[in-house]
Amino acid sequence: MNVPKKCRYCDKTPLSKDEIGLNKKLFEPEAKKGLYMCLACMANYLECSEDDLREKIEEFKREGCKLFS
Repeated sequence: MNVPKKCRYCDKTPLSKDEIGLNKKLFEPEAKKGLYMCLACMANYLECSEDDLREKIEEFKREGCKLFS
């Protein structure tokens, strides 16, 4: 049974496929351990906006990154 992924900081659950993909892309060692962040917590951690992260996700999709398919 697949357990929904949740944010390690705010417990938001479930995380979207894009949130999980971005965690794997940017924070591979932590993601492999099952430690994920939601977009809001990730934006706070990286000191950027959630819109910046959404733009980055779209950029990765355009590049064909399989984590976002």
